[in-house]
Amino acid sequence: MKPQPLNIMHIVGARPNYMKIAPIMAEMVLRPQLFRQTCVHTGQHYDANMSEIFFHDLGMPQPDIYLKVGSGTHAEQTARIMLAFEPLVLQERPDWVIVVGDVNSTIACALVCAKLGIPVAHVEAGLRSFDRSMPEEINRLLTDQIADLLFTPSKDGDANLLREGIPAQKIHFVGNVMIDTLVRMLPKIEANPTPARLGLKEREYVLVTLHRPVNVDDPQRLQAIMGALVRIAKDLPVVFPVHPRTRKQLAEIGFDEANFAGEKAGLRLLEPLGYLDFLALMRSARLALTDSGGIQEETTFLGVPCLTARPNTERPVTVEVGTNRLIDSTPEAILSAVEQALNVPDVQKGRIPDFWDGKAAQRIVEVFAQLAAR
Repeated sequence: MKPQPLNIMHIVGARPNYMKIAPIMAEMVLRPQLFRQTCVHTGQHYDANMSEIFFHDLGMPQPDIYLKVGSGTHAEQTARIMLAFEPLVLQERPDWVIVVGDVNSTIACALVCAKLGIPVAHVEAGLRSFDRSMPEEINRLLTDQIADLLFTPSKDGDANLLREGIPAQKIHFVGNVMIDTLVRMLPKIEANPTPARLGLKEREYVLVTLHRPVNVDDPQRLQAIMGALVRIAKDLPVVFPVHPRTRKQLAEIGFDEANFAGEKAGLRLLEPLGYLDFLALMRSARLALTDSGGIQEETTFLGVPCLTARPNTERPVTVEVGTNRLIDSTPEAILSAVEQALNVPDVQKGRIPDFWDGKAAQRIVEVFAQLAAR
């Protein structure tokens, strides 16, 4: 008797999720006899620039189901996702639910499935910053404890999970699925005209992203960081696509590009960009300054020096073998690190970590194919 295809439900909610789910969905499409797929968008990120444009850029089909949960506190958003997701899961009864990363959608959907006895696979499992003041760290820890399959992007993830008591048979080292998307889209990224359209020359500007509460929610700290960026921009253009959260905080401290003149002219604040536009800017940058997780990985693959304004990282492999360096987010530390990186460009030469080769999704889907064949 011919086995029925596995009913796979993919969860996306915030923009980092799309780059991780896209290659898995594309790989499963190649095996229609084994997999039937549904994509659920929780609506955690609901701004078009933060969400819908990514589906277009990545060539993903539009979500089959859109829960429209919107924003709120961590508790409100997580609860709304669970309330909206539970009846859907009961109706669809998927064989597997795939969650990715560490956002509220990840833990919310994993919790619902765990309570209902529906198997959960966590892609990008095992990452740890060891800083429980970060909401994402709580999401990662709890999701890994209740997941049935754990796909790790680097070997430190395996070690973390084993130390936390996760059975070895649940853990699969597959590599970085976000790099799959980068590899697949690289020709389009290289041909993207965004840097030229903005009048930027290759390797002659600094790319900045900041959105974490520790950096942007304190008005004095944010004002000080922006002062450091203004000083850097006197010597080299600084391009800063601004997250909606950060944009709101900048408005509250009165820092608006409409008021720029003279010394601030080298600092460009942009609206959030689509995947291709942003990666084109990253690829051509002399240096990236960020507090994002994914950018640490993408810069490592692209060989772009990266300064991460955080005391810790859940992606230590990017520091150990890649181009990433952790720095304090004080103006003095930022200015010193930028000066060093610009004047000694070889200081952050790195290599690409193991299995960051564009084939992580193939390894993930092969695990599911073996399950489907049982």
